[in-house]
Amino acid sequence: MGKAVQRQQNIMAQSTYKSVVLAQRPKATIVPGETFKIKENPMLSERDLKDGEVLIEALYLSLDPAMRGWLNGYARSYVPPVQIGAVMRGEFIGRIVASKAPKTHPVGAFVTAMSGWTELAIAPAKDVKILDVPANGKVTDALGVLGMTGLTAYFGITDVGQVKAGDFVVVSGAAGATGSVVVQIAKLLGARVLAIAGSDDKVAWLKELGADDAINYKKPTFAADFKAATKDFIDVFFDNVGGDQLELALSRAKPHARFVLCGAISQYNNAKPKGPRNISMVISMRIKLQGFIVFDYAKQYGAARKQLSQWLAEGKLKRKETIVPGGLAAAESALVNLYNGINTGKLMVEVKPVEETFVSKL
Repeated sequence: MGKAVQRQQNIMAQSTYKSVVLAQRPKATIVPGETFKIKENPMLSERDLKDGEVLIEALYLSLDPAMRGWLNGYARSYVPPVQIGAVMRGEFIGRIVASKAPKTHPVGAFVTAMSGWTELAIAPAKDVKILDVPANGKVTDALGVLGMTGLTAYFGITDVGQVKAGDFVVVSGAAGATGSVVVQIAKLLGARVLAIAGSDDKVAWLKELGADDAINYKKPTFAADFKAATKDFIDVFFDNVGGDQLELALSRAKPHARFVLCGAISQYNNAKPKGPRNISMVISMRIKLQGFIVFDYAKQYGAARKQLSQWLAEGKLKRKETIVPGGLAAAESALVNLYNGINTGKLMVEVKPVEETFVSKL
């Protein structure tokens, strides 16, 4: 525990720590330097902890498309909006530097916590998950393939999509954190998969993951390419994008197709979001169109992580990560770039690097 004590001493030697707070609500796109601001806070220490609490230093922040919706103050949603002046909501991987729940949450343990964009946070130990790194896994998988994005893919494709062997599954946003896991799970379940992404490099990677075909939506021939690639029509459409891609997919749906509405990233920063003009296809093709939120499945997380961990250990699930260095100061621009397709796989911001050799000894 020598390293853990030294880290704690280094942190306590500082007089302040940083967090990122919401400064104003964006009307459309997030505006760097205006939407968020960096806030300096008085340093936290073990003296600030109550019984059952832990002090955590952040290592990696999860950046997710849904974050844009959390900034709106006008629409009903599954969580309340982030308030002006509040720390930006988000999950991170961190390390415990002080604990008043040492039996279950010892100093030095790696954890995930929904404590937001901050360098340090105090949280109830009951809300902090100790990381369990499986065979063939790594610490950052807790925000990706074994985290909320992997769980979203798992429940979306197995429960909402009800994918079975022989289905033709189309995945939009397929090179992202969730989409790339969807592609692989659909293949593991015996489906034929068409993946949609925004660059030729991403298309090539998706084929390496096992997609039967993949197409680039940024090409001028995309609509024709999509029609040719869906000549047998769609059984299941897993949608992360919305907008024009959802409209195209509706036009190519089989009768009784299942549409899994996970996200609509193409519309999140649009001041006037648009829906598909051919929504009447839902009626004529008797399409099941269902949205879902991964939090609905909280009681089943354990079983799902066990299955995902097994596939990862067996080499049946692969992943990529896009990790942006620069600490909290890089978070705002990284979130903007998420909506511009900067990432392949899971997008994270590195607040502090983690030594993998040390992780394996915990």
